Amino acid sequence: MNLASIHALMIDLDGTMVDTMADFEAALNLALRDIDLPPVSREVVNIAVGKGSEHLVRTVLQHQLGLPDLQASGLVCNSTTVDTYYEPAFQRYQHHYGHVNGQHAEVYAGVLEGLQAFQAAGLPMACLTNKPTAFAKDLLARKGLNGFFGHVFGGDAYPRKKPDPMPLLETCKALGSLPAHTLMLGDSQNDAQAARAAACPVVLVTYGYNHGEPIRGVDCDAFIDSLAELRF
Repeated sequence: MNLASIHALMIDLDGTMVDTMADFEAALNLALRDIDLPPVSREVVNIAVGKGSEHLVRTVLQHQLGLPDLQASGLVCNSTTVDTYYEPAFQRYQHHYGHVNGQHAEVYAGVLEGLQAFQAAGLPMACLTNKPTAFAKDLLARKGLNGFFGHVFGGDAYPRKKPDPMPLLETCKALGSLPAHTLMLGDSQNDAQAARAAACPVVLVTYGYNHGEPIRGVDCDAFIDSLAELRF
């Protein structure tokens, strides 16, 4: 990959710029409490994060409804049961996440330095995440990162989410840059698969969330330990 050919950047949020795992865990457990289900572990949340709020809540419900103590009480984990719980769980999760968004989150080391360097290089940037757009904008503002981005597109900005290539292709249009000259920076196979399908170069950080799987097994153009490592 030739960094000199890069004209614009698309940067993922959760697991790439900000460690938000504790926010997810807090909001989910408040929502589960509201619907009388037991708290979920950090390990389950780590595997479920990355494909949007709907997928996150549904995956957590599938896990929680399959717990032995619930099965022993006659509650069987099946799609009908999950569907029964989904709407109230999703509504409560959205409510609580709006309050906890950013409270337990931390910007990763090297992110601010990296964004400053990208900005100094004159590269237009878009934050492209599967997190709902409103939550993404709020989080960026609360962490002082919003000033770097001309565009913020969340999982509700387009009809399809990453790993579908549509969000990347549409974001390239917004940036005024061809896919081949627009770098995707992310932390998971979602970002890499979407980038490959969109014919965008892709670099992954080694410290984020990849559904519990080793990140170095993902096909991408390069791995970095910090955004500050990239120099254009």
